Amino acid sequence: MPVYNKLVRDKILEIIKANGQKSTHKILTAEEYDVELTKKLVEEVEEYKKDKNTDELADIMEVVYALASLHSCTAEELEKIRAEKAEKRGGFEKKIFLVEVTD
Repeated sequence: MPVYNKLVRDKILEIIKANGQKSTHKILTAEEYDVELTKKLVEEVEEYKKDKNTDELADIMEVVYALASLHSCTAEELEKIRAEKAEKRGGFEKKIFLVEVTD
């Protein structure tokens, strides 16, 4: 019997049950949820580094949206913040790699 001990998506328990399996789970406290979301972000980034596909990018975004929600920030507000930063400091399209700055 596999032991996972990790945060999973909301419909996973339904999927497990539909497959004729049983699971044990708990509902996290706010503090535990914050810790586990951060672990999940690292996990999803590692999966993207390995697989380099857009499915993994979508998983990263799902975790980012959940983390934003913890900070009472909607996806729309997060996008506004991102756009404002891009306007002020630019994005990453030009592929600039800064090596050194001297006086």
